[in-house]
Amino acid sequence: MNAQRPTERPAQRLRAGLRGWGGVGAMAAVCALALALVLLLPRAQSSGVPVGEGGQGLAHGRQADLEKKCPNGRYPQDQSLSPSGGGGSTPNVDAIRTRGRLVVGVDTNSYRWGYLNPNNADGELEGFDIDLAHRIAGDILGDPAKVTFKAIPTSRRIDAIKDGEVDMVVRTMTITCARLGDVAFSAPYFKTGQQVLAPKNSTITGYNDTLAGKKICSAQSSTALDSLTADKGHRLPASTDISTVVPNQLDCLVKLQLGEVDAVVTDGALAASQAAQDPTVELKGRQFTDEYYGVAMKRTSQDLVRQVNRTLENYIRDGDWADSYRTWLHPTMDLKGKKSTSATPPEAHYQ
Repeated sequence: MNAQRPTERPAQRLRAGLRGWGGVGAMAAVCALALALVLLLPRAQSSGVPVGEGGQGLAHGRQADLEKKCPNGRYPQDQSLSPSGGGGSTPNVDAIRTRGRLVVGVDTNSYRWGYLNPNNADGELEGFDIDLAHRIAGDILGDPAKVTFKAIPTSRRIDAIKDGEVDMVVRTMTITCARLGDVAFSAPYFKTGQQVLAPKNSTITGYNDTLAGKKICSAQSSTALDSLTADKGHRLPASTDISTVVPNQLDCLVKLQLGEVDAVVTDGALAASQAAQDPTVELKGRQFTDEYYGVAMKRTSQDLVRQVNRTLENYIRDGDWADSYRTWLHPTMDLKGKKSTSATPPEAHYQ
């Protein structure tokens, strides 16, 4: 579907409900089930645990397996190309301009990141990632509305890029060493970490021994699943069942609501949005990894990577990144008067 960004962004649009969320093919049934269970009008309530807040958020002085340096000795988020200077050959950017549209893979079911606003008569996609995609389209094509959004499930983000279905993916995608072998990433545009989501009345207190004997859900091809698999029998109790793996992260919330799993492990930023959807669940304990989202593109699209990095620098410098954060993420992430560490854009370090 195509989505056009209005000239001015109404502040009230962040009050969107979930009744009109769009699905992706096979996801329609499960999304409908989710709506039937708990999808009330989302509200920005406190989950009880600040997201990425010092002391309650990321533990200091530790690097989980996913955050260790790559074989080349550099952290994964520090390996993007420097921003373009406006000169040189730009075949991939030129192809987009010739086509007249930027094709972006996104999530259409992630509240506050990429979702359909049922209160918007135009049926536009909205969210933090959607704002960034519009800005990239504006910089390349001179019009932020010239973007075609394609709904891509978590499990197909890399394949969609490699198969040429999209020019890029802007979909809460963590930069990792393994993924750098398949796709190129922009500089990081958001910092978060894995966190546990569970019912408020659960005995689970975080990523610790209280997960012993519990069933956890995670998404296929996600860093959450990578973390759980690598950590089972170490920080994660050996008796924890991590066999529930779904194509799309939202499916985990549905399974949690149905009582089919005891907890969900996903990015803290996404978990906070899900806690805002469902007042019966909350974040449990601290984030236990450090992760950075990047815009993913083909490895051969070096000119496009440089273009996106130039956009990111300007997007952050002119205050639009902060504006988007305040609109979409502040209500669920900056809790109890405390500013989340995610509220500050990560610093770019190029290769």
